[in-house]
Amino acid sequence: MDLRYSEAELAFRAQVRAFLARSLPVDLSEKVRRGAVLGKADHERWHGILNARGWLAPNWPVAFGGAAWDAVKRHIFEEECALAHAPRIVPFGLSMLGPVLQKFGSKTQQDHWLPRILSGEDWWCQGYSEPGAGSDLASLRCAAIRDGDHYVVNGQKTWTTLGQHANMIFCLVRTDKAAKPQEGISFLLIDMETPGIEVRPIVLLDGSAEVNEVWFSDVRVPVENLVGEENKGWTYAKYLLTHERTNIAGIGFSQSGLTAVKRIARAEMAGGRLLIENPHFAARLAQVEIDLMAMSTTNLRMISKAAAGQASGVESSMLKAKGTVIRQEINDLARRAAGIYAMPFASEAVEGSNDAPPDPLQAGPVAKQYFNNRKLSIFGGSNEIQREIIAKARLRGAK
Repeated sequence: MDLRYSEAELAFRAQVRAFLARSLPVDLSEKVRRGAVLGKADHERWHGILNARGWLAPNWPVAFGGAAWDAVKRHIFEEECALAHAPRIVPFGLSMLGPVLQKFGSKTQQDHWLPRILSGEDWWCQGYSEPGAGSDLASLRCAAIRDGDHYVVNGQKTWTTLGQHANMIFCLVRTDKAAKPQEGISFLLIDMETPGIEVRPIVLLDGSAEVNEVWFSDVRVPVENLVGEENKGWTYAKYLLTHERTNIAGIGFSQSGLTAVKRIARAEMAGGRLLIENPHFAARLAQVEIDLMAMSTTNLRMISKAAAGQASGVESSMLKAKGTVIRQEINDLARRAAGIYAMPFASEAVEGSNDAPPDPLQAGPVAKQYFNNRKLSIFGGSNEIQREIIAKARLRGAK
């Protein structure tokens, strides 16, 4: 692979930069830079701007309203958005459910749900994890029993990110308790306004409620909301997780974070010294930059294979495991570089502290990002599980 951008790709990067300079609202960018919490309206605003430009779904085929960019263009776009402090695109409808419906959904489902994802009419959340069924997802117990033209759903989902904003949830449910764990699961689309659904926030250490518990009590779901075949949901779940794990790698976020660490490390310390001149810190910084460059190259290869329908679960596991470790290392370097300005949970000091002395390093978001991103190596399948997947795949291939 030629790692140099072509003339056409450089022109596309210039086009993206011009669009961001022109269309990214300054107040949204400033919120992201300061590490402030983005509300639903903030996400919807940026969602609408990208959709109007036709850039909201870069990985979707044109036939479904996407931009159909190749892997390099998507990489450039994600990198430039991260560097410009653009809001993260909520992935559940666009990057997770959308590809599943395009591959396994009926024509009726595609015609109904995909345009609503693009328009923002539906806000989706993910119903996978349960107590006792996280990385071991096949152990899920949330059950759906067929009753005429409906499924009746009972059970619980947990760690449902941004579920408090959602009007729809895609769920893995057990439809055959007698079958082997992976063979008795189905994939349902559920309206969050249906009677019997309760959303309970989980308050995190920093006081935010980013994740939730979702309870289902005799929730009736129309049979036409079943994606694909009954008891074949594990196949669709694995396909979705391939996309999710690739996205969790977060190359653009890591590159933006690395730039911020370098800025902090090059600020003058007491005595006129620079942190970047400290051999131990410089060595760690150099190592994570090398790892990120290698990861970026691997990401391009894997996304190219995914676009051709060739990506395997083991490759997405590699991206997820390595990418999250890199992001956490960058968070740790930023925390160390910021020193006392990265003291945890001083909310009254963090909010807005980037804009006034004595915080010239703009370190306000550092503590929050460090603690929040400890989850990266757990969700989407813990890194320990991903390494087992990689090892098993490689051992089978060696036989």
